[in-house]
Amino acid sequence: MMNKIKLLALLLTLGVAACKPKPQQIVVKTQSKAYYTCSMHPQVHEEHDGNCPICGMKLIKVELTGSSDKAADRITLTATQLQLAGIQTDTVRKENIGSEKMLTGTVTADENTAQEMSARITGRIQQLFIRTIGEKISMGQPVYSIYSEDLQEAEKEYLLAKQQQKILHNPDVDYLQLISAAENKLQLWGLSATQIKSLAASGKVSATTTVLSKINGTVSEVTVHEGDYVTEGMSILKTQTLNNLWVQAQIYASETGNYKENDPVSVAFPDLGGQLIKGKVAFINPELSDASKVDLIRISIPNPQGLIRPGMLAYISITNGNNQSLAVPASAILMDGNGNMVWVKNSDGSFSPKMIKPGIGNSNYVPILSGLNPGDIVVTNGAYLLNSEAIFKNGSDKSMAGMKM
Repeated sequence: MMNKIKLLALLLTLGVAACKPKPQQIVVKTQSKAYYTCSMHPQVHEEHDGNCPICGMKLIKVELTGSSDKAADRITLTATQLQLAGIQTDTVRKENIGSEKMLTGTVTADENTAQEMSARITGRIQQLFIRTIGEKISMGQPVYSIYSEDLQEAEKEYLLAKQQQKILHNPDVDYLQLISAAENKLQLWGLSATQIKSLAASGKVSATTTVLSKINGTVSEVTVHEGDYVTEGMSILKTQTLNNLWVQAQIYASETGNYKENDPVSVAFPDLGGQLIKGKVAFINPELSDASKVDLIRISIPNPQGLIRPGMLAYISITNGNNQSLAVPASAILMDGNGNMVWVKNSDGSFSPKMIKPGIGNSNYVPILSGLNPGDIVVTNGAYLLNSEAIFKNGSDKSMAGMKM
């Protein structure tokens, strides 16, 4: 009986031991060190590569930095990400924050760079090599061929002087002076030095002569046609240079005293997606229009890439007065319930948010009362993408936390 009891107790102990829960294996999930987002729609947040579900653009990879408090406030993007996101920066400096006036103007050619090619001798245009407005022309390029009896006679005189020098050796005749005079005459009538050498080498006068360009630029007007009879001084074509252009607008006569030449202005072009270009006041007409009592103001703008063309519409922003203050572009400032902030570029290439206290400025520049120093580099385009990245990384409540004025 005692043995049965001991056996029963042993079985009960083994059963209790078998029912105890086994220790669970702890699995630690490592958080991904990168994610994928869209440069146009930063709210997209994917764990794998692919295309944006909104616009279809290829997603860009964003590497997460370290977990320290200092690193948590910084956003680091690669060169490719910066380009795709369109990140642009500007340096904090003193700018004119005076009252602003908006004008509507039209782009025109800079007449100071306009040139005209005219006929140098009487004759008939046999062939035109430049026919199209907008065509670029350079010095030495054939423009037209002309049939001119006067030019043929001048070529004959030059060849005769060269021939007499070889055959007649009259010591009383200065053949070099005769040749030089005939050569200068041909040059004045449009022949180049290379053409004169070819004439001397061939020894023959051709029926027509090709006239080469003496100017550079873009053709703005062609005033002759093939078969036209031209006289000396008649216009052949006109050119203009598009590297620098004018924007012309009108202001009221009572406002002309507020502006002067060389005042800086900003010019935006709706045909170029609102692209903003810096320019300066080049001319204010001293004469008023009798009909409307308005004045003409002319803005000079650079056009190195040739994207701006005469005839385009332009919006001109002129700041009245000279109220200089430490300022940033208006596009750099972000506002939310916590206040005003900008994104500052750090020395290591990363970006950090910074609280600021702005003043009252204009549509271009806003004065900074506190929070920034001269020389700081702020993000002027793409700041919303950086802000969205910070929200994804740290949460909306933490993205502005810890920032000081």
